Amino acid sequence: MFVVSRLRPGNGFLKAFSIGLLLNTAAHGIALAETINSALAAAYNNNPTLNAQRAATRAVDENIPIAKSGYRPTITANANIGLSRTKSNSSFSLLGGSETNLAPGGFGVVINQTLWDSYLTQNNVNAAQAAVSASQQALRNAEQNILFNAAAAYLDVLRDRAILSFQRKSLEFLNEQVRSEQTRFDVGEATRTDVAQARASRAAAQASASLAEANLKSSEAVYRQIIGRNPGKLSRVKGVDRRIPSTSGKGLAIAQREHPAIKSTEFLVDQAIFNVKSAESGLLPRVDLQASASRNFDQSANASVSTNQSVSATLTVPIYQGGAQSGRVRQNKETLGQRRIQVDESVDSVRAAVISAYSQYQGAKASFAANQEQLKAAKLALDGAVEERKVGQRTTLDVLDTQTQVINAQIALANSTREIKVAGYAILSAIGRLSAKQLGLSVKIYEPIEHKKAVEDKWFGLRTPSGN
Repeated sequence: MFVVSRLRPGNGFLKAFSIGLLLNTAAHGIALAETINSALAAAYNNNPTLNAQRAATRAVDENIPIAKSGYRPTITANANIGLSRTKSNSSFSLLGGSETNLAPGGFGVVINQTLWDSYLTQNNVNAAQAAVSASQQALRNAEQNILFNAAAAYLDVLRDRAILSFQRKSLEFLNEQVRSEQTRFDVGEATRTDVAQARASRAAAQASASLAEANLKSSEAVYRQIIGRNPGKLSRVKGVDRRIPSTSGKGLAIAQREHPAIKSTEFLVDQAIFNVKSAESGLLPRVDLQASASRNFDQSANASVSTNQSVSATLTVPIYQGGAQSGRVRQNKETLGQRRIQVDESVDSVRAAVISAYSQYQGAKASFAANQEQLKAAKLALDGAVEERKVGQRTTLDVLDTQTQVINAQIALANSTREIKVAGYAILSAIGRLSAKQLGLSVKIYEPIEHKKAVEDKWFGLRTPSGN
């Protein structure tokens, strides 16, 4: 908490400044409407980036029934109708030639069923299952990123509101100082230099307040983009310190086991392995069964009807395919190598993120403690400068400089407060534990497994499980 100076009643110079030091009480001491968890819940439900990732995951789920279609028969129906005319002339015919008119038609059904495809379908299904698992982990990672961005946006608005309030209170103080110096000049107790210094400081404060207002508008726009609504009154953030592992070593161990970015790339390795096997199956024999039934007719004068049924099994043995299938095998092997490298890359990235987050967290805590001491010292110095100015030991410029130091210390403390909270959420994100479920948000948890179960064994149907 900021420490408010003990100011004597009736001192207008200090009374105006004391209002500026009450910002922390206004920003942190009152129970306000929206908590950070309610903002995170809104982002979880409404963020378009996260909802788009959920839709992408549902689309990947459909690869499973597509792959399983290799186990199932295909049935096609066909029908045809036509008209033909044949005319012949012969010099040997006494009748001078003949003409034949035909109106053929027919319909039929063909059923194809794969009996053996050298495990092609099985490998395709396994690859699709691995791709779904990778997509689900990518969704978890996207959730973490959105929740972290939402927490940062919330804390940015709190900080920028605090800074703007500091700057406005500083401007009020300097307006009072200008009036005070002008009054003292009018009675011969101050010089034109004192008045000019006060006005110059006020102009600088006006510029700083305008910049702080612009920064706040920018932060509020980002808040609206990520969370889905404009920020109202925001409550104090307690942080997530109790959820953070005590050491970076423990955090790294958790991240290695749980981080969705690592798990997603591991599942992509599994998918690539099965893709190699699928490509290799294209070089091996397969057996297909075909059954057909048809009826053909002729509607001409010599009408006739015929019915045909057939069943046949076909063994196909690839001998040479122009090098295309061999190229696919090699291509998938290279992709497999790439996926294995990406696992190492994700492990290194997560490791760097964990160490960086812990470093920032410790640095922010140290900065916060130092800024608290700086603020206390700056306020004591301001009180002393004001008193010494009354007896002629300090100038107006000394007081203005000391007051600027107080404002700078307040802003630094607001920034370090924000950095501590953000670093805490960064640690949870880096170790893979920044999720709606683990934060205990009041939301209906989206479970991607439910959509997978709904579609993985569907044989037909155009509607999605949501009814689209």
